[in-house]
Amino acid sequence: MSEPPSGLFRSWVHSYEEDHEDVRVYRPDDHPFPPARGRRGMEFAPDGTFVDHPLGRGDAPDAVPGRWRLVSDRHIALTFGGARPDRELEILRCDEDVLHVRRLTG
Repeated sequence: MSEPPSGLFRSWVHSYEEDHEDVRVYRPDDHPFPPARGRRGMEFAPDGTFVDHPLGRGDAPDAVPGRWRLVSDRHIALTFGGARPDRELEILRCDEDVLHVRRLTG
């Protein structure tokens, strides 16, 4: 994979019920999730922009802008310009329905 999969470029929401071992599972934002107090998420754009959606006050989603870049095959670096710690992800699976990532740092 010399480029990230085209299915990556969308808004993803953490489906923590499906997490296993050190793999985090994300679904598209229109997925029928079971009720939860709040869900984290993230958005990738083809131009290298990235938005992290951590939980904010009262479990409402927040938005932290950043950038992504492909480091190597299936390895993506996320940078936030000091707004939060940078981190790296390994893409294990990405298609229209699901994104599986392993957090390498951060």
